[in-house]
Amino acid sequence: MTSPTLVAVAHGSRDPRSAATVRALVDVVRSRAPGLDVRPAFLDFDEPGFGEVLAGLDRPAVVVPLLLGSAYHARVDIPAVIEESGAPDVRIADVLGPDPALLDVAAERLAALGLAPGDPGLGLVLAGTGSSHQAANAVVHRLAQRWPRTVAAFATASPGVADAVVELRAGGARRVAVASWFLAPGRLLDRVHEHAGGTPVAEALGAHPAIADVVLARYHAAAALLPAAA
Repeated sequence: MTSPTLVAVAHGSRDPRSAATVRALVDVVRSRAPGLDVRPAFLDFDEPGFGEVLAGLDRPAVVVPLLLGSAYHARVDIPAVIEESGAPDVRIADVLGPDPALLDVAAERLAALGLAPGDPGLGLVLAGTGSSHQAANAVVHRLAQRWPRTVAAFATASPGVADAVVELRAGGARRVAVASWFLAPGRLLDRVHEHAGGTPVAEALGAHPAIADVVLARYHAAAALLPAAA
């Protein structure tokens, strides 16, 4: 039986670094699942567009949102494009976050700065995009609680990164750093750097093999629910 296509859909960005990271991640997914039809797609700004990819499907598909939270894009945009396309036998997988493997990758990015959660005197900010959907923000707050002396902050929501840095220093942290809860570099992560005011900021999660494995896990869980897999 032919496996369903994996459509890895990202939001897209005006910053070319973002799409490059998504395509690199898709390449890693392909390398870890030889023979699987894996296609990148973007909701906005970049090509190929999500609707275009759906229109080109010739078999059932699983859409894996390359998103760290279940906010507007996951809950509204992606289902709307699928419905508008009329593509049959398409299943939406869960978003990537809050899989613990992603938090481990965030710790690896911190390690590149010579830092680790729990280091003596170190306060950490786990910085994400932020959403008007408070349940999505709450996930980042819960993840931050897994690390000692760590608070969540957001590029587009409250609390902001600058306020979180001030809070940690006021609480006695001798050093402060920012861990990135962003899949790819781009304008929002650049905003985090700006708001951090010189505080070290770790790189985005990027095209890491552990993230590719989460993509595949999401795919297989959703593919099992397709009628063709019954």
